[in-house]
Amino acid sequence: MVQVIKAKDVTLNPLTEYFKLQRVGDKAFFPEWQNDLPELDDFEKQSLNEIKEDFFHLSLYPILEPVVKMVVLSPLLRLAQFYRPPFDVASEQETEITSEDEGTIVHGNFDLLVFEPPFWVAVIESKRADLSLAPAIPQVLAYMLSYPEKQKPCFGIVTNGDEFRFIKLVQQHTPQYAVSDLFALDSRDDIEIVLKVLKRLAQIVSN
Repeated sequence: MVQVIKAKDVTLNPLTEYFKLQRVGDKAFFPEWQNDLPELDDFEKQSLNEIKEDFFHLSLYPILEPVVKMVVLSPLLRLAQFYRPPFDVASEQETEITSEDEGTIVHGNFDLLVFEPPFWVAVIESKRADLSLAPAIPQVLAYMLSYPEKQKPCFGIVTNGDEFRFIKLVQQHTPQYAVSDLFALDSRDDIEIVLKVLKRLAQIVSN
């Protein structure tokens, strides 16, 4: 009997059991969030300060997913130039992955998918600002496993507006992934690092 799991309900256990997904602890596996990060100019730094001020003001009230996208994600993606060629943006995309024995199917929609045709660049799962990022990581990994170009790495980011983590998935042989450090909006320079990593990923794909 085929088991169907909704992406929003998936955990790391079925991904490990049915899709052989492995986490890599070696930092050398995911250098893209650590090395050769671009510098930011004064305009970009000022824009990031405005994002922080807007978010902290709005965080006085419950912040739901659409507001997180509008106030935090959208400006970051614009500053990283994901809204310009060669990138396209698609929202709420359906995806489906099936295990090798075809006994388990994970089905769901992306909150936001940024890609360069025909290659995906980043999968972004935005969550409510008062929720942990931990449940979002297996959800994004489930989506990333459906990436059709198995020879190319796939990158993702999860955020609740206040915190951010980057993810890298490689599927050349056994699917392997790594997760970056946690970046927080209220830490002094973390939002700058987030933008630098986004710009770095844009450079990698564009080149």
